[in-house]
Amino acid sequence: MKTILIIGFGDIATRLVQRYAGQATFVGLTRRPEQAAELRTLGVIPHVGDLDAPATLKHLPRADAVFHFAPPPNSGTTDPRTAHLLHALGRHRPGALVYISTSGVYGDCGGAWVTETRPVAPVNGRAVRRVDAEHRLRAWGRKQGVQVTILRAPGIYAADRLPLERIRRGTPALVREADSYTNHIHADDLARLAWAALFRGRAGRVYHAVDALPLKMGDWFDSCADAFGLARPPRVTRAEAENVLSEALLSFLRESRQLSNARTVGELRLKYRYPTSDDLLRELKRTRGQMALF
Repeated sequence: MKTILIIGFGDIATRLVQRYAGQATFVGLTRRPEQAAELRTLGVIPHVGDLDAPATLKHLPRADAVFHFAPPPNSGTTDPRTAHLLHALGRHRPGALVYISTSGVYGDCGGAWVTETRPVAPVNGRAVRRVDAEHRLRAWGRKQGVQVTILRAPGIYAADRLPLERIRRGTPALVREADSYTNHIHADDLARLAWAALFRGRAGRVYHAVDALPLKMGDWFDSCADAFGLARPPRVTRAEAENVLSEALLSFLRESRQLSNARTVGELRLKYRYPTSDDLLRELKRTRGQMALF
């Protein structure tokens, strides 16, 4: 049975090990010793180490493959966490590594359809650091002969990862003619795509981990509101948005793109559980209706 090391043990890693329990021996890196018991309940062997403290990575266990789900630091232009991980893996290099990056590496594309061959053009610090991580990983993979696969993921959603609080607060969205396109992936499907990439991904290859339906951001909020019987968010112009929305929200609104998942579907050959975000919302609406009968 293969041993798989997971770096960055959050929601996606949890979903992955729950789905594929028994198909591999999973080792989870955690910087918090108190998380060890939680990992053991998932059937994961805990290994304490911190990507920000390279000395703690000297004894990483040997693994056949690695899932790298850890984000870069919150500042700077590089990703030293990935650099520290690759140095540690050099002692016992795995056969394959899958990294979850971000679709933000493309910057603003003016709403155009985007394939994986489009050059990256990051405009914010988060995306700049992700590009650095991607470059480091692909160069390391070529040099070491490791199959490195990059998944560029957009907004991740699930039943417990919906923008309901934002909607309840009445945070405005842009008027449709000024709105930006956004892309989505269900958390379960992202975990399944990571697993598929491990076995079917090509060395050095980038894949869009997205569903089949890009949406205007305001339309996404409207769909969530409708599914839960909430009032739709008010709409404002871009000029008005600059005065009422936080800089963090505005940074997302300044980028618009529609990511194609044709390469992902064709090469990774995964049948999505939720081909579009509407599929989950219909499921939740139906469930709420059934519960109302009791």
